[in-house]
Parts: sequence; structure tokens; C-alpha cells
Amino acid sequence: MLQEGVITVLGTMSGTSLDGVDAAVLHTDGRQIAGFGPSAYRPYSAAEQAVLKAHLGRWQDADCSKAAQIVEDAHIALMKPFKEIQLAGFHGQTLAHDPGGRGTHQCGDGARLAAALGYPVAWDFRSADVAAGGQGAPLAPFYHFALAKWIKAQAPVAFLNLGGVGNITWVNPACEVPEDPAALLAFDTGPANAPMNDLMRLRHGVDYDADGGLAAQGQADAGILAAFMAHPYFTKPAPKSLDRDAFDGLVRAVADLPDADALATLAAAVVQSVGAALALCPTMPAQLLVTGGGRHNKTVMAGLARALSCAVIPVESVGLDGDMLEAQAFAYLAVRAARGYALSGPQTTGVPSPLTGGRLSL
Repeated sequence: MLQEGVITVLGTMSGTSLDGVDAAVLHTDGRQIAGFGPSAYRPYSAAEQAVLKAHLGRWQDADCSKAAQIVEDAHIALMKPFKEIQLAGFHGQTLAHDPGGRGTHQCGDGARLAAALGYPVAWDFRSADVAAGGQGAPLAPFYHFALAKWIKAQAPVAFLNLGGVGNITWVNPACEVPEDPAALLAFDTGPANAPMNDLMRLRHGVDYDADGGLAAQGQADAGILAAFMAHPYFTKPAPKSLDRDAFDGLVRAVADLPDADALATLAAAVVQSVGAALALCPTMPAQLLVTGGGRHNKTVMAGLARALSCAVIPVESVGLDGDMLEAQAFAYLAVRAARGYALSGPQTTGVPSPLTGGRLSL
């Protein structure tokens, strides 16, 4: 049994950008943040990335054992050096996500991790939400609420995570708990790093456009952007979520553009989709706090600053770690899952009422 009160939890995240695994320690009781601990990162090799990418779109009834072993082995290797861990949160690797259809699939077995590491592991965070009619994503919003309290925000703020897919959480820090119907609104904004990273791997054999430097040299294609923003997803009410490759038409549309113009178009698509997302929020936030790898893309960040009427700043500006925030979120959710607290609600994933979830392997 977990002790009462604040415990030391290790959270992990392997996102849709397929770059690697993040691990971060959080001290929390599952409601409030008590402090942050050490963190680490383990990149996937090019060969591992190729296997994982080849498994994208596969469901539980397919053979995903090769991908699962890569994910599990990488996590175990990264997590073993951490000391005095009482619980871990293991997200797994999303291979397919179709809420309202086939469901959601995060490969990786938390029970194997628990056996190898010697402490409890909470995992399979999304399935119960999807089974209850929710989107199963995004799941970090309840943690974002705790972070807004931690930084002592006095007015509504929004967290924008630019991973493979973008997602936003609007937070009203005047509310007492994240389950309050007025506390949160969260949803996926659209594609973020995944199309840009895929293009760089295909054309240049590197993982990403460093600092958005190549995108900065290009000209965005207005026609492609107009067709992109005409997608019905952008006028669909929130909450809502996306699969990594839901906008593969955008990738095909830029296929014949020169490198710089293709990247400029993909970067502008991120900016325009975030603008559309903010229009769905209850109010314009005082600050847009940007996390995830996309905050390092100067072309995207400059575009957001020009397009939006609120301050656009990386989360480091308020003392947070943008590289590890998602891993910390799954540490926080692990405690909530182990203690039966809600992980999601009507305004974050669209479930009918606040809902717990996850599996606990001892």
C-alpha cells in the first residue's frame, strides 16, 4: 500500500514525436505539488524510431511485440538509476488513437516494468476514458491545474504543449479543484512537431529543424494553409482529440514545395491552428505558457507572438521545465490513479462526469 500524503513518484512519457523517453520525479499527494526531483532523457536510435514508426496505426489485435519491447526496454533502462521511488507512471507509446471508433492503443506492458523495477507502476491511463465515451486525450490538464496553483497564477492562463500533436489547456486558477466545471477546458489544437520532424527525417536525415532555422528562410503557402484551416476539426466544439497522422493531407500538400517553404507552411499551420483553439476558450488567457519541443522552434514561437493578443512565453519563464512537464504529468496522474482520484472530466476529454482510470501493477 502507498503511504498517505506526499510521495516520491517517477513519471515517464514517450510522445508522438518518437524522439525518445522522458522521465521526471515529482513529489505530490495527487492533489497539490510539493516539489520537483531529478529528470533524465533516453533518445530512441534511428533504428528504434523506424520500428516504432512502422507500427503507427496498428491496434491491439496486431503483432506489436517488437515495438513494445523497444518501448519497455528503453523505459526500464532509463528508470532503473532513479532512487527512492515509491510509484511510477508509465504512459506507453501511442500507436493509434480513434475515440468513438476503435478506441486507443498505447503499447507497452506496465506489469513488466513493475517486475523489473521493484515498485508499483500505474499505466493504461486512457482506456477507461475512451470506454466511457471520452476522447482519452489530453490527459495532462489536471496536472496543468496543479501547476497553475504552484505558480500562483491570479488570472486564467493556458498551457500549450507542442509535441507531435499540439494540445492546449485553459485554466481558471480561481477554482478550488480541477473537477469544477469552470476550472478547465482542454483539447488538441492540431498537428505540431510531427509533420515538420517527419519532413526533416525524410529529406535531410535529421530529427528536426533546429530552432526553426530552415522554416524561417521559407514562405508559407497561403492556399495550402487555407485548405488546412477549412478542415471541420477546427470548428468542432471542444473537448476533442486527434491521432498523430490525422492531418496527413497537410503533409501530402507540402510534398512538392522546396524544403524551406514546406517547413514555413507547416510552422504556419501550427500557428493558425493554435489561434483557432484560443478562439474556443472561455476567455483569452493572460499568458500562453508553451511547453514541449516546439517551444524551441523560433519560427513557430515568433509566429504565435505576432498572431495572438496574449503573452506567449516558454514555461521556463515561470520556473517550470518544458522538457519534462509531460513526464511529470504522468507522475501526478499515477498517484491520482492509485488513490482513485479523477484523471479527466467533461471539460478535458468529454467524459460524462469526472472519471478515474489506469491500471496498477505491483
